[in-house]
Parts: sequence; C-alpha cells; structure tokens
Amino acid sequence: MNKGNRITGAIFDCDGTLLDSLNAWQGLEGELSQAVRVKVTPEERAQFATFTIPEVARYFHEHFGLFSNLDAVIRFIDDYMMEYYSHQAQALPGVVSFLETCASADVRMCVVSSSAQRYLQAGLKSAGIADYFSHIFSVEDIDSTKREPTIFEHAQTALGTERTTTWGIDDSLYALETLGLAEFPTIGIGESGSEKAFAEIRKASIFAVNRLDELSIHEGRLFLVAQ
Repeated sequence: MNKGNRITGAIFDCDGTLLDSLNAWQGLEGELSQAVRVKVTPEERAQFATFTIPEVARYFHEHFGLFSNLDAVIRFIDDYMMEYYSHQAQALPGVVSFLETCASADVRMCVVSSSAQRYLQAGLKSAGIADYFSHIFSVEDIDSTKREPTIFEHAQTALGTERTTTWGIDDSLYALETLGLAEFPTIGIGESGSEKAFAEIRKASIFAVNRLDELSIHEGRLFLVAQ
C-alpha cells in the first residue's frame, strides 16, 4: 500500500494522456469506414479503443472486406498514422508542466502504449517531450496488451522503482483497471463533460483529473492542486 501518495516512478499512457492525438484515431476510423461504406456502431468504437493497429486492421478486413488482404489494410493505417504523429501530434494542455514537476522531483518516467513504437517515437518527438522518458514501450515490443499487467510490470522493472510508488497514468478505463489489479497506484485522465465516463475513471483511480497540471509533487508526495 502507498501511504501518503509517495511517487518515485510514473508510467504514462500516450494517446489522450500525453498527446492530443485521439483526433487522429477518430479520423482514421472515418477513413476506414468511408472506404468500406459502413457506419461504425458505438459498441464497435468502444471495442476499437482497446485494440492495437493490427487488431483494428484485422477487424475491418475480416468483418467488412476492406482491401484484398490484411497487409494492405495495415499499410493504409500505417501511412495515415505516421503522417499524423510525425507532423501534427502535440502535447495536451498541462502535460509539459507536470513532466517538469516530475523531473524536478527526480521521478523516473516511461511511456507504455498500445500504439506502435514508430508512432510513439515520432509523436513524442514532434511534441517535444521525448527526452523526459528513459524508456518508451509499445505493447508490440513484448507481444502483450494493456489488458494484461505484463507490459506495466516490464516498465516498472525498467524504471527500477517500487510497485507501490510507481504510478500508472492513463485515460482508458480498461488500462486503469489492469493497473489497479496489479496493485499499481493510478491517476485517471477524463473529460468532465462526459459525466458517466469520468465517474468510472474516478472509481478506478486514486486521483482523477482533467489535466495533469491539476497535480503537483511536494517532498516526494503527489497531491491535488487547489482549483
């Protein structure tokens, strides 16, 4: 148990946590849907949020017959996403301030994401924040998913920090639940405009915030900044 919200390490998600890149995923969904002339259901959209790129590609190929083979779908997605991450990805408001706070407190930081390693490298570099992180992990690196604790445990080992003081920071409910079950303390990122979704994020997190600069660190302990 983490008494007093001590922090020595931080495992950050990328899309929607560090980078304002969720529009890219929404745009990609639109491109794929238009290519096969189908309308994605809300249930499918929620499912895609937990998928890796190959899983999304396989879904559109097998369910909707997109392109003649799976590799063609993956290439289409890859070209679209690399263009976005390389030239348009930006840090979300409040991110740089919190990264500076962590760096000043000697918090060891890494990234764990379902996105491909090449997207992460391009996006974090484009946003100017890559140098804050000692490690950048994609689930593809160890053939895992964020539905399992393996990738987070791998990241913690790389950081060399204790489980109880290594915080998982994510905007995805399923990832926060995985982190919690593995006994990592958690920070959930949500949108206050989506009351039901934010309520679920709160349940799965020790801290739930709209922006990371709502948090600060004093004498090695996390706390909410008075709003």
